[in-house]
Amino acid sequence: MSQFFQIHPDNPQLRLIKQAAQIIQEGGIVALPTDSCYALVCQLDNKDAVERLRRIRAIDDKHHLTLLCRDLSEIALYAKVDNRQYRMLKAATPGPYTFILEATKEVPRRLSHPSRKTIGLRVPENVIAHALLEELAAPLIGATLILPGADQPLTDAADIRDALERQIELVIDSGPCSLEPTTVIDLSSDQPALIRQGRGLAQAFGF
Repeated sequence: MSQFFQIHPDNPQLRLIKQAAQIIQEGGIVALPTDSCYALVCQLDNKDAVERLRRIRAIDDKHHLTLLCRDLSEIALYAKVDNRQYRMLKAATPGPYTFILEATKEVPRRLSHPSRKTIGLRVPENVIAHALLEELAAPLIGATLILPGADQPLTDAADIRDALERQIELVIDSGPCSLEPTTVIDLSSDQPALIRQGRGLAQAFGF
């Protein structure tokens, strides 16, 4: 049975953030609000939790999971970023964008794309997500909370609990999230490529 925390969207209760961080550190999966949709997240280096997350989403190792990072300096630890890429990242973070970049050796091989060695990264502009990342002092690995067979993500915490209460450890309720996922931009080659148009405006990248 999953726990259910009601956390203030602008002034998150530190006690609950600390409890959420502990649940993640103990191998739990959490439904986390972001600046786009809810995401399912877990600890980066917990193999069992990551595999369980993939099973819940019914996705294989060719589907990019996303690293949720605190800031650009943390992104640079997990992805190879040149000056051109850095300028693009700086203009769009924090915000509802996911960027595909070449992974560094800091990323476990099982988390990067099996043939391309790339990883998705983002810096969410959400107070609760940021507070949790700060408490953990490490990125989270996650995916948009779209259930198998569904066309749209779940956006209401009560619906998430009803659907996943026996599969995840915690649902964080801070009010409804957006129906739109992040905009995904591939920066791993010479020319940026728009992979998915979502909540973030793509015009700034020439699309």
